[in-house]
Amino acid sequence: MTDTVRVGYLRGIMMRGPGISTTLPFYEDMWGLRLAHKEEGLALLRGTGGEPFLYGLKDGPIYGIEYVHFGMPDHASVDALYRQVQARSGRAISAPDTFDDYAGGYGFEILDPDNRRLRFRAGALVLDEEPEWAKPRKVSHVVLNTPDMKGVQDFYCQVLGFRVSDYSADQMVFLRCNSDHHSIALVNGNYASVNHVAFEMPSIDEFMRGIGRMKQKGHVPTWGPGRHGPGNNPFAYFVSPSGFVIEFTSELQQIDEATHEAKVWPRDNPEAMDRWMTAGPPTPAQRAVMQGRPDPGFPELLPQREKV
Repeated sequence: MTDTVRVGYLRGIMMRGPGISTTLPFYEDMWGLRLAHKEEGLALLRGTGGEPFLYGLKDGPIYGIEYVHFGMPDHASVDALYRQVQARSGRAISAPDTFDDYAGGYGFEILDPDNRRLRFRAGALVLDEEPEWAKPRKVSHVVLNTPDMKGVQDFYCQVLGFRVSDYSADQMVFLRCNSDHHSIALVNGNYASVNHVAFEMPSIDEFMRGIGRMKQKGHVPTWGPGRHGPGNNPFAYFVSPSGFVIEFTSELQQIDEATHEAKVWPRDNPEAMDRWMTAGPPTPAQRAVMQGRPDPGFPELLPQREKV
């Protein structure tokens, strides 16, 4: 049996919603991202690293995810992943080809079991790094709500080569594609939606300064600061103007593949939820906003014969 091809890394995410591109000033003036590219109904925001964009804002009729964006090392790995997707019953939208968007490069798209679009790309535009104190460097992880956590977990692991890092009781699973503890996490939910998107600060001091910048501008965390058990990363959650939950984090646990064993973290132990015991458990209001709004995804993008 051939070795499983693994996704390279998480590049970022494109969000969509009614008039979402008009929220651009929030991300520039408060969150600490910079405009990389703009056109009618679309704004792409970069961090301080070399990625062409981390977070996209695309106007659309329904709030949700336009696509989750992943990177691959080169064209050959893109082709190998595509062949694996085809062989393991993944739902590809199209074969690998050149992208004609701002970031360029070569890749393909598929739909996950919840009809979320996933984009895989190699050879994309690379920007000069522009380090700046207390500004996000990259997207650390994306957390997705799903009514079929086990089925979606199996898809990411068997079709895309992700591995399980940890569980939060029977309510969450943390999935990695590289040494980061998780790039994708899944939450048991009533429907498919985005739970939150986390942005990495380079250091714990910059993490705290980012929170301070937001508070000075009148935007306080809805949960945090604290430090998670799974992943051992500090957290501070905020709600964006369009109602999406976004997070500052730092120091995400790095996994040693040779020694790591997945652990089931309890949810009835407050210190497992917040090791600093500064934030406490999420409030009912926080849980509600993290449940998000139902996102039907893009089943219409599938070839007719694959539609259910």
